Amino acid sequence: MAQIDDDIKKLEREARNTRFAALARVCQQYSGNERIKGSHHIFKTPWPGDPRINLQKLKGKAKPYQVQQVIAALEKLAEMARDEGAKGAGKGDAHGEG
Repeated sequence: MAQIDDDIKKLEREARNTRFAALARVCQQYSGNERIKGSHHIFKTPWPGDPRINLQKLKGKAKPYQVQQVIAALEKLAEMARDEGAKGAGKGDAHGEG
């Protein structure tokens, strides 16, 4: 969990100056390998719809609005992980177990 939070903070600090390769590596870490269609690098997410992860290079850099989309996706992943952790932690308590 701390790693995803660190990645979010780093992207927020460098949103306008993020190298495309660095952003793609972060996306691969959390979403697996991308599908490439033309100049678009498309990553799967465990949810339908937004925030989608669809990256394009611009002179070796990531487009700032796409960095924001990745940040939103990472925040959603972190939230999902926290929700799963909360559900798992409370399972035994409801029946007097644990």
